[in-house]
Amino acid sequence: MDKAQKNNAQIVHELDKRIRIRCPYFLKKGFDPGYMEAILANVEGVENVRINRLAASAIVNYDGKAQTRLKILELCKAAPEEAFLPEERFTYRVNPFTLLFLGAACLFIKFFPRPVKYLITFATTLPTILRGVVVLFTKGLKVEVLDSAVLIFCLMRKDFFTANAVVFLLTLGDYLEDLSEDKSTALLKSLVKSGSEEAWVEIDGQEVSVPIAQIKPGDIVVCGAGETVPVDGIVVSGDALIDQSSITGESRPVHVEKGKKILAGSIVIEGRIRIETLRSGSDTTMARIKRYLEQSVRTKSLSQKKSEEIADSLVPVTLGLGLGIFVVTGDPNRAASVLTVDYSCAIKLMNPVATKAYMYNAAKNGVLIKGATALDNLAAVDTMIFDKTGTLTEGKLEVVDLIPALGISKSELLSLAASAEQHYAHPVALAVVNAAKKQSIPFTAMSQVDFIVAHGVSAYMGDKRILVGSRHFIEEDEGISFSENWNVERLYKQGSTLLFVARDQSPAGIIILKDRIRPEARRVLKTLKKMGISKIVVLTGDHKNAALALKKALPEIDEILWELKPDEKAKKIEMFNKKGFQTAFVGDGVNDAPALVTAKVGICMPSGSDLAKGAAQVILLQEDLTGLLIARKAAVNNMKTLRKGFYANFGLNSLFLLGAITGNLSPLASAVLHNMTTVGTISYCFISGVAMSGEVFENE
Repeated sequence: MDKAQKNNAQIVHELDKRIRIRCPYFLKKGFDPGYMEAILANVEGVENVRINRLAASAIVNYDGKAQTRLKILELCKAAPEEAFLPEERFTYRVNPFTLLFLGAACLFIKFFPRPVKYLITFATTLPTILRGVVVLFTKGLKVEVLDSAVLIFCLMRKDFFTANAVVFLLTLGDYLEDLSEDKSTALLKSLVKSGSEEAWVEIDGQEVSVPIAQIKPGDIVVCGAGETVPVDGIVVSGDALIDQSSITGESRPVHVEKGKKILAGSIVIEGRIRIETLRSGSDTTMARIKRYLEQSVRTKSLSQKKSEEIADSLVPVTLGLGLGIFVVTGDPNRAASVLTVDYSCAIKLMNPVATKAYMYNAAKNGVLIKGATALDNLAAVDTMIFDKTGTLTEGKLEVVDLIPALGISKSELLSLAASAEQHYAHPVALAVVNAAKKQSIPFTAMSQVDFIVAHGVSAYMGDKRILVGSRHFIEEDEGISFSENWNVERLYKQGSTLLFVARDQSPAGIIILKDRIRPEARRVLKTLKKMGISKIVVLTGDHKNAALALKKALPEIDEILWELKPDEKAKKIEMFNKKGFQTAFVGDGVNDAPALVTAKVGICMPSGSDLAKGAAQVILLQEDLTGLLIARKAAVNNMKTLRKGFYANFGLNSLFLLGAITGNLSPLASAVLHNMTTVGTISYCFISGVAMSGEVFENE
């Protein structure tokens, strides 16, 4: 790769808005032209890219600006390491001018004298015949060998028209197949089209235009109407209406104001905001999504590999039938008709086209699926395993009730707890403080505030000691009993989180908090069952009573395990895997990463940590479990589409083969029908993926 980067990119030809660059490293083994096209296409101002690997050149149409031209040249001079694959994947791509020449040769071949017919037919068929010979000796019996054999039989019969027509139809089929695959790839690329190369940053009180690559965490970025947000950050002032459909799939504009998080790639529709940068450059959410999608367009799933194996295994069958017919009948015309019918083209191309289309659809609806393998695995899942907090629940505790001791009011109890907890950044403390603020309850000054990790807070209000924390902390460590007349066990059985408050070594009261179950949770679980998920399991670090309360609220849960540590969650999932279950785990926290990796499919919530998102195969981009249904629907529909396409292709080509064997189809008719079937099947796969509805709930 270092050697490749040292090659000079040479401008071969240039117009105002079009440049042709020769790059010698395009000829190196492992170079991936499609990936390089994606890199160049994502440059702001680039309109179209085409790489001709045989000529080692890139043809780029752009906006004519000097900075765009410079960026194109820089990328061509130093291709990233990812543009090279460990294995060679060179595919022949059709030039439209070649297709035009072949069509003309087919139409007018009858009008030329015999020597000219020989010359033209030799010129048109030789590349296909030679390609078949090369493939035979390098890769074995593949579809290119069939094509070559068909043309040899046509030449043996001196059937110049059929030979030229077959070459034209084969080339037309390749061209249309390329267009279908390019279209599905382009859909994924369209989700990550780069924005401006520069942004406005506040420096010493002045707004300065700065290259996005130079923005650092902590910088204040200013975005106005029509501009794309270049960083992940927090709004520090202003408010705006933003479009974040390219990232989260959320079709409606979202209002953001001070304190709200915002993601790179969001577009400001109206308003003006100042953003404190949290992540920039390659660390932003948009950059990560871009990397996932760029990788997904070049990876093969197990089902795709199996499809290719099936397709290749059918080639010797077709070749054997063709040669057998020739031996038995001595009719090269009938043998050519048989060889023209090929199963493998559609079988090989259906999978990547359909998979990319369904991934695009899922991404547009707020679900990022990291490649074809993840889509395959998700379709096979029969056991969905959930983390509890932040996944099935909203992960935000709130005060739902207060039980004060005799002589203390509810507001006084809340004031005591909030005053002691206000400097503590724990979710329970935040919930108490927020509840006090909502009720406009005044805070009392506290002194000697002491945090006892995993227990609670000790503080003094004047000369009175205030304790706030767990039952273990208050009763066992501090010796203050809540056993009489408090019904603590009953409260625990309701699944509540209890915060105990004491003043002057006496109980002051109990604050009851709950983490709300997501409103869509039950409906999602019910629909997952309808979509083929046979077992739903919950793994939580919460106590038994909270876990049982969740199961009671969500009866669709088949099994729930509580008080588990992160590594114990992963071990439980491993146990399910060993029993033969196809598992998916849904979580969000740093501590969920081991479980996400252990499951066959890891699914991460949008609020998940960077580690969790990196470990997951599927990322939900909206704070809504409905994304699980979209992901599952895309995966299952993809498999159904491929299955239907396979049977249609196999059935129709078998009929054509029968017609060819019996002599009812000429080589030309066989070629026409075969190519129509291939293009039709691939088009069906593409349209099915793109047209998948985002509706996931059935009418009840």
